[in-house]
Amino acid sequence: MGLALESLGLVEREREFAALEASLTEAAAGRGGVALVYGEAGIGKTSLLRSFCDDSSLAGDVLWGACDTLFTPRPLGPVLDMARTARGELADVVAAGVIPHEVTAALKRSLTAHAPAIAVFEDMHLADEATLDVLRLLARGLEKMPVLVVVTYRDDELDRWHPLRHVLGEVASAAPVSRLPLSRLSPESVHRMAAGEGVGGEELYRKTLGNPFFVTEALASGGDEIPETVRDVVLGRAGRLSPSARRLLDAVAVARPHAEIWLLEALAADALGSLEEASASGMLIPVGAGVGFRHELARLAVEDAMPVDRKVALHRQALTSLAEPLDGATDPSRVAHHAEAVGDARLVLEYATRAAEQASLLGAHREAAAHYRRAMRFAGDAPLEVRADLSARCAQELFFIVEFSEAVDDQREALRCYQQLGDPHMQGAATSFLAHLLWESGSLREALETAERALELLEDIPGPAQVSSYCEMARLHLAAEDTATAAHWALRAQQAAEELDDPSARIMALQTVGWVDYFVGASGGAEKLLESLEMAERAGLDFMVSTAYVILVRTACRRREYAFADPYVRAGVDYCSVRDLDVWRYYLLSWESKTLLARGLWSAASDVAELCLTKGSPFARIHALQALGLVRARRGDPGAWEPLDEALELAKPREELQWIAPVAAARAEAAWLEGRNSDAVAETDVAWELAKGTWWAASLAYWRWRAGVDEPVPDLGEEQYILEMDGRWRDASESWRVGGCRYSAAFATLTGDDEEALRYALDEFRVLGAAPAAKRATARLRDIGARGVPRGPHPSTRANPASLTHRELEVLDLLAEGLRNSEIAERLFITERTVDHHVSAILRKLGVTNRAQAATEAIRLGVAAER
Repeated sequence: MGLALESLGLVEREREFAALEASLTEAAAGRGGVALVYGEAGIGKTSLLRSFCDDSSLAGDVLWGACDTLFTPRPLGPVLDMARTARGELADVVAAGVIPHEVTAALKRSLTAHAPAIAVFEDMHLADEATLDVLRLLARGLEKMPVLVVVTYRDDELDRWHPLRHVLGEVASAAPVSRLPLSRLSPESVHRMAAGEGVGGEELYRKTLGNPFFVTEALASGGDEIPETVRDVVLGRAGRLSPSARRLLDAVAVARPHAEIWLLEALAADALGSLEEASASGMLIPVGAGVGFRHELARLAVEDAMPVDRKVALHRQALTSLAEPLDGATDPSRVAHHAEAVGDARLVLEYATRAAEQASLLGAHREAAAHYRRAMRFAGDAPLEVRADLSARCAQELFFIVEFSEAVDDQREALRCYQQLGDPHMQGAATSFLAHLLWESGSLREALETAERALELLEDIPGPAQVSSYCEMARLHLAAEDTATAAHWALRAQQAAEELDDPSARIMALQTVGWVDYFVGASGGAEKLLESLEMAERAGLDFMVSTAYVILVRTACRRREYAFADPYVRAGVDYCSVRDLDVWRYYLLSWESKTLLARGLWSAASDVAELCLTKGSPFARIHALQALGLVRARRGDPGAWEPLDEALELAKPREELQWIAPVAAARAEAAWLEGRNSDAVAETDVAWELAKGTWWAASLAYWRWRAGVDEPVPDLGEEQYILEMDGRWRDASESWRVGGCRYSAAFATLTGDDEEALRYALDEFRVLGAAPAAKRATARLRDIGARGVPRGPHPSTRANPASLTHRELEVLDLLAEGLRNSEIAERLFITERTVDHHVSAILRKLGVTNRAQAATEAIRLGVAAER
């Protein structure tokens, strides 16, 4: 295969080519998957895939789409490319501007119509959020489809919070994934290629360091001297073309992401006759109904070398042509791009705003915010109303993508504009939303003060904004555990909404009243929330629907009603996923990690928690860290305290018991499991003083009681804890069991002296892998004089003699390949610190001291394949 691939222009890509062929063969058998092809710029991702797609005899259809390099990418850019190829239904759906889940459904139908099919998403490090949503949704059910999805990206451009990173983590959990990192060429291959062209191999490798694009361009330059940089080699190659062909290259470089033929006629009509020359040189390739550069590095080199006046003139002509295109509808993103390049403030303001509105409708909120920011930069001379509106809209988009501090800044700017305009209604509405943003960003105290100012402004102005301000007050007082005041404002909201002919206001008020009622345990609260959910869905109010899911889940989980919460967790995650509402999506996922923890599905809980940690959502992160720390503490794995320490640092500044109390209880539990009773008490001291008389008193008192402090049994809080502290451990255990909480049901029996119950608990702990609790149960059985207390693992764990979790098995498999922790983290889309913890746990469970011994022992035990 090696020589055959080299004849296709590919060197040292046998393994990757074979892996793609194997994945396509699986897809042809109805077992689809995702292939991730990644590496630095110029590493040969596109060349590999074009050769693979052209050479494959299996593929029935190939849909190819690339992310573009506009200042702000077009929503669904790659899918637009695919639609031009697919035509038919997909083209119609994309043209209709529908949301990502409808686009995904059409894409799936298009792909399966000509199976086995290949869908290539190129340069996804540049992807807009709507495209990322399509990829995330496309992965679901892929393992039962005859489709191979290929994703290319530059891995060196993905920082910790890059949106693609956490999407790939979700893709990996939803579909079979093969990872194909592309490396630079070896010195031997570069020498062999150089020899074929009569060029010195040593110098070629020294200057290119084996980057395939650089090597290829250098060899194609035909000169005696090999330029030092990619830019120089590209410009040297372009310099050998005719002046007309070079003018054509300039036009294509400006008209990104590619240049349609009709656009080239406008930009460089006199040079269009040189298109064949430019294409024959290898610098341009066909792209849809036009042409583009074979590689982005070449386009950048040509664009950067262009004289400023020439570049501005081309941008100006592109702006004129694209504002009234001959082919299709106006693309506001492209027009805004060229308007910004020439500094046309009026057109930037017009088209960036239109692009933002379009992006928001498609769920690409990050791109919408970027477009609004672009418009704001050029809005200095715009009317005050326009500037206020842009700032307020940008704040809303930033809220959706969990950029709270920036959202606060933009909302404050909008408020300043409304104050200058002297509009009390808009001031009140803006102030109310600012209060919400301040709360989400972590300042409940400032949020309450701001919400009171909103009330003063809106008190005499009936309308939806007034209802919203009442609801905001109710929400904030619930956060402060002041349920009486929250109920007062919820009732005010309901009364005000009844006077209005506004469905959204009535739904919001009903939702708030239902929340307060469910929060305090009043009858009918959950039913009101479900009614508001149904009404919001019928009215098409996406944000209210997502909010209803969040309220249902967070309140049910607070009340330990996990069985009730479960269906709404998954439904809420799905709903927010297809609408790109990251602000609630990751929050719901963090609650899912805690419901999985409660049900004893600890590996799944850990995986979901780690997924949340890839997103910079502060409140979701606290929940996820707590779940991750408790999984490790309950298993007796190392690394429990790192996530619990971070959770504490994030919770303290928020000054809310809903964050402080659960983290304190988790830390007390972890300390108690380690046998450190005094530390367990100390972990609860601060939270205990704050929590007296609130719902959180029971959980904190419980761990203080477990650690030996004789606290009065609280009247409020989780019933199970109160029952156990009151001596009714059987009732507590049964209540936990009915709620699906296996670990807690078994744990409650440790209070009693019933041998049968304790043996049941010991079996449960061993099945769950709860080593510290199993040790406590064993000691308790011996304390009461039980005989024949079993030692060692439960029979159900013997199929995996090392008792490794699913994730630990994955880590061990990669460890056996010889990968470093950083490489394992990259493969599994988890943090390097998490890999460190898994490796430590693997070494401990296998009873070895280094990685090589771990691999050997795993093979001996049969839990890893021999290599």
